[in-house]
Amino acid sequence: MSGQIKALKAELIKNKYSNILWVTFIAFSLAPIMGGVFMLIMRNPEAMSKAGGLSAKAQVINFSASWNSYFGILTQAIGVGGILVFGFVASWIFGREYSEGTAKDLLSLPTSRTKILNAKFIVYIIWCFALTISNLLIGLLIGTILQLPSMDMNLISGSLKNYLATTVMTILIGTPIAFFAIWGKGYLAPLGFVALTLVFAQIIAATGYGYYFPWSVPGLFSGAGGEYKSKLNLISYSILLLTSIVGYLATVTFWKYADQTK
Repeated sequence: MSGQIKALKAELIKNKYSNILWVTFIAFSLAPIMGGVFMLIMRNPEAMSKAGGLSAKAQVINFSASWNSYFGILTQAIGVGGILVFGFVASWIFGREYSEGTAKDLLSLPTSRTKILNAKFIVYIIWCFALTISNLLIGLLIGTILQLPSMDMNLISGSLKNYLATTVMTILIGTPIAFFAIWGKGYLAPLGFVALTLVFAQIIAATGYGYYFPWSVPGLFSGAGGEYKSKLNLISYSILLLTSIVGYLATVTFWKYADQTK
């Protein structure tokens, strides 16, 4: 256990002073900011009438200038945008060692390779949860400034549960990215994989079969797919969980047994 704690401390220190940490927070904070702009437009009938596409979108998804709708926007940002941002985080954590030429140093340490990877996965989870909490706090601040209607605690409670569940699913589906980072020995392969899954998630979801594609499930659950959320079932969540487990096991196995030439 002491070896795992030391590995975790090392990972936390390495990422604490990285400029990428703040870049991800700034990039992800665009979601609550844009959501606030959306709420502001929806409160202004004149501005809403000029935003034809936005008005149509709001009517289709039954959005209004309210806390419940605002939390819905934040949740959808996690389910869709989180695939990209969390994927970038995973690519950075697991690919930086190769890009910076420090992978060989890690492999020579008297610490279990599995513990080193577990430390990276823990940092990945902490980082992603910190991003979602940051967005939630920014959203609460913006909503308060905009003076959105009083909160219905029952609705808000349900919205927060959806927000948390979407976050967990989006984090879980990021484990295969770690494999591509160490397999590709850098950032290029994992980022390419993230872009590919994001595109396919949108295409497959649009065809009505997104509930069988694990990278579409968080977005559909968040409500981004509208009525398609009702098609999610136990098989959908099982596929997502299985993909996450396979991604983790593939990463650990490759890191432990592959011929590390760099």
